[in-house]
Amino acid sequence: MIEFTLNGTPVRTDDSPDTPLLWAVRDTFKLKGAKFGCGAGLCGSCTMHVDGEAVRTCVLPIASVAGKAVTTIEGLGAPDRLHPLQEAWVSHSVPQCGYCQPGQIMSAAALLARNPQADEAEVERAMAGNICRCGCYPRIKQAILSVARHAGVDELATEVSS
Repeated sequence: MIEFTLNGTPVRTDDSPDTPLLWAVRDTFKLKGAKFGCGAGLCGSCTMHVDGEAVRTCVLPIASVAGKAVTTIEGLGAPDRLHPLQEAWVSHSVPQCGYCQPGQIMSAAALLARNPQADEAEVERAMAGNICRCGCYPRIKQAILSVARHAGVDELATEVSS
């Protein structure tokens, strides 16, 4: 039995300890925001937060999150109270197909939680491992920088409040 916190709620699963966290979250807990892309931790589509850090969950065994806090895109904001990055994604018309966007937002949220005033070079470094097949990189960067310039530190918290 593996126990951890998922989007602020304590959960447990009997999934095999070597099951990738991505599949446990998608199949066991039915949260479909994070996507399977490459299966090798290279594209970023599966990015979630574990104890506030952006991690590639397609290669992360669920046993490694025992006792930790996992946040998915579903736990980042709420329909009636979007995270500032989610609002920026809308206002900058970032998504085209949308497949990579949860991973992009989760990577950006971890960056801004660490450094709310990240500059362009920091954004580029932090987002370098997230692939967007539609080529939305300029809008992604603009959205992140707009939040870095205008949001307060408290607004950028990535942990789900109970």
